[in-house]
Amino acid sequence: MIVNEQLAIDHGLKKDEYKKICDLLKRVPNITELGIFSAMWNEHCSYKSSRFHLKNLPTEGKNVIQGPGENAGVIDIGDDDAIVFKIESHNHPSFIEPYQGAATGVGGIMRDIFTMGARPIANLNSIHFGSPQNKKTKNLLRGVVHGIGGYGNCMGVPTIAGQTSFDESYNGNILVNAMTLGLVKKDKIFYSKAAGLGKPVIYVGSKTGRDGIHGASMASASFDDNIEEKKPTVQVGDPFTEKLLLEACLELMAGDSIIAIQDMGAAGLTSSSIEMASKGNLGIEINLNKVPCREASMTPYEIMLSESQERMLIVLENGMEEMAKKIFDKWNLDFAVIGKTTKSKKIELYFDEEKVADIPVNILVENSPMYDRKWKKAKLPKKIKIEKEIFKTLKVKNVLNKILSNPNVCSKEWIWQQYDHTVMGDTIQKPGGDAGVVRVHGTNKAVAASVDSSAVYCWAHPLSGGKQIVCESWRNLISVGAKPIAITNCLNFGSPENKENMGEFVECVQGLGEASAYLEFPVVSGNVSFYNQTKDIGIKPTPTIGGVGLIKDYQNMITMDLKEVDNILLVIGKTEGHLDQSLFARDILNEKNGPPPEINLFNEKNNGETILKLIDKKFIKSAHDVSLGGIITAISKMCIKGKKGATLKKPNYLINQFEYLFGEDQGRYIIEISKDDLESATKILQENSVHFDELGAVNDDSLIIDNKTKVSIDDLIKSHTNWLTNYMEN
Repeated sequence: MIVNEQLAIDHGLKKDEYKKICDLLKRVPNITELGIFSAMWNEHCSYKSSRFHLKNLPTEGKNVIQGPGENAGVIDIGDDDAIVFKIESHNHPSFIEPYQGAATGVGGIMRDIFTMGARPIANLNSIHFGSPQNKKTKNLLRGVVHGIGGYGNCMGVPTIAGQTSFDESYNGNILVNAMTLGLVKKDKIFYSKAAGLGKPVIYVGSKTGRDGIHGASMASASFDDNIEEKKPTVQVGDPFTEKLLLEACLELMAGDSIIAIQDMGAAGLTSSSIEMASKGNLGIEINLNKVPCREASMTPYEIMLSESQERMLIVLENGMEEMAKKIFDKWNLDFAVIGKTTKSKKIELYFDEEKVADIPVNILVENSPMYDRKWKKAKLPKKIKIEKEIFKTLKVKNVLNKILSNPNVCSKEWIWQQYDHTVMGDTIQKPGGDAGVVRVHGTNKAVAASVDSSAVYCWAHPLSGGKQIVCESWRNLISVGAKPIAITNCLNFGSPENKENMGEFVECVQGLGEASAYLEFPVVSGNVSFYNQTKDIGIKPTPTIGGVGLIKDYQNMITMDLKEVDNILLVIGKTEGHLDQSLFARDILNEKNGPPPEINLFNEKNNGETILKLIDKKFIKSAHDVSLGGIITAISKMCIKGKKGATLKKPNYLINQFEYLFGEDQGRYIIEISKDDLESATKILQENSVHFDELGAVNDDSLIIDNKTKVSIDDLIKSHTNWLTNYMEN
C-alpha cells in the first residue's frame, strides 16, 4: 500500500503531523509505521492537547509512592501496605456497543492495577447518559450496566460505589468511566520501565485477533452519522481469561524474575512495547511471526494495532523463560518469547524475515506533538433574579417529592443490585452511601473510595466547577470517617479544537489543581477523553474525580442512616441559600442560568478536618454531606436509610424557606449527635471556628418541617426509590 498524505489523514493524523513524521524519519513511513504513528500520536495515547496543562496539577504528597506516568498511582496506607488506583474512560466504545464497551473498560482498568503487582480489591464507576426521554438512553444504560456487572462479577472483584447521571448533552455521546483499587506490599510494586540489554520480551495472555484495531484512534475522534461502521473497533472481553491472567501474573510476581511489565491496553502491542522502551531509554526488537494470533494471515499492521483484550508484555531476566512459561501453561494461557531489549533505542519489527518497521523511540514519544491550543475564558454568569411571588405558589412537600424522584437524585439500586458488591468478603459499606468502604483483609484498616462529577457546575463556570468536584470527593470521604489521601481523575470534554471546549478543559483543570493543592489531596493518576461529541455538539464538561481515603480502624466508620430518636442534628457549614444552578432552579423553576455555588477552600478543609476530630472522639452517630438538592434532600436520604424521621426546627430565616431547604451552598454536612455529647461536640466546633446550626432532632416516623409539613418515611422511600425501576421496566 502506498503511503501518502491522504492515507495519513484517513488515519487521524493532520497534514503537518504527517510532514513532521516524514522529516523526522527522513523518509516516507511504510503502512505498518504509519499505523504505529497514528496510534502513538492520537489524542488518546499522546495527550497532545492536554499535556501542556496537566503538568500544573499537584502530584506529590507525603503518602504518594507513584504519581502520574505509570499504569496507575500508588499511595502508602501504612504497615508496608499500598493502594494502587486509577480511573479510565471507555466512552466511545460504550456508545457504539454498550455491553462490550463497558465490559472491556472494566477489564482494562483492572489490568492497569494488577500489572503493578496489586490484587484488585474494589471497582467503582461513573456513568453518564442522555435525557431519559431520548430513545437510545434506556438500551445504552441497560447494556452498560450489564457490561460492568458481567466483567467485574466474573472477575470476583466487588463494585462498591458509583455515580449515574442523565443530561441531554450526553444524547450523542455517553460517558463510561471505570475505576479500580488494588492492594500491594510496598516492596512488591512493579513498573513498566524496561532495563538491561538482550533481555527477553515476553507476550502472555490471550491470542491476538482483529478486534479493536484503531480503537485508540476511534477514541480520539468525534462521532458522525456512520457510527455503526465503527463497531469493529470495539474490543471484545473475556473476564474468565482475565481472571487466569491475573492469577498467573501475581504468581510470577511472587518471585524476582520480572524486570518490567505493561498491559496491552489502548494501541495494544504498539503502545506497550514503545512505553517500556521509552521509559528504559533503550530499544526493543520484535519478531511478529512469534506473536500468538487467533486469526489467519494477520499482517504486521494488524498485529501491532490490535486491541484484543487480556494480554500483557513482560521483560524478564535471562534464563527465567522456562520457569515463567510453566506458570502460564498451568493457567492455560499463551506464553511466547517474541523479542529482546537492544541498545538501538529503536522499535524494530521483523515479519517473514524482513524488517517491517524501524522507528527511533524518541520520535514516537518525546517528539510527539504537543499543542497549546487556543482557548476562551469563561465569564462568571450573573445571578438569576427569582420573583419572590413564585415561592408562594409552591408547597415544600410537592417540591421535595419531585426532587427525590429526579433521575439524578433518585436511588440507583436498580443498577448496583446487578453488581456483586460483597464478593471477597471485605466490603463494609455498600453502594448507596457517601463512599464505598472495603476492609484491608485481615487488618483493622479500611479504604474508602468515591467517584464524583458535576457537569452542570462546570458548564456554568469551569473554574468553580473544577474546584467543587474535588471538594465533593473530599466531603464524601470525610462523611464515612476516612482521611482523604489522593485522587485520580477522568477528564471528559468535547473537541479541543473548539476554543470554548478547550477553555472549559483549561479552567476545570485549573480549579481542580487549586482545590487539590489546598486540600493536600494530590492527583496521582488519570485520563483525558476529548472529542466526546457527535458532529459539532459536545457534552457538558465532565471531569470525574475518584477519591481514596483511609480509615485506621474500620469500627470508626460512619454511615448516613439516622440512628436514634431524640439525637440532635447539626448542619456544619454556613447556609446562605444559593439556588443558581441548583436542582431546585433547574427542575422546579426551569431556570438554567446563573453561577454555580462559591467554593471556600479554607472552610472545606477546616470543616472536614474538624468532623474527623469529632469522629475520632466517637461523637458522630451518622453523617452525610449536603450537595445536590440541598439540606432537605440530604436529611431525607438519612431518614430513608435509617427508617427514622426528623423534626426540623424553624430556623431564623434570613433567607426564604425554599432557599434554606434547597440551596446548594458548599462545604456543608449534616451530622447526628446524642444529647449527652452535644456540649462537648459544639465546643470542638467552636474552638475550630466552624460555623454550625441546629437543624432539629431525630424522631420515629416522619420528616416534619416547620411543624406544618409532614412526610412519612414510606412516602419518602416511594419518591426516592421508584423512578429508575419504573423507567427501566416500562
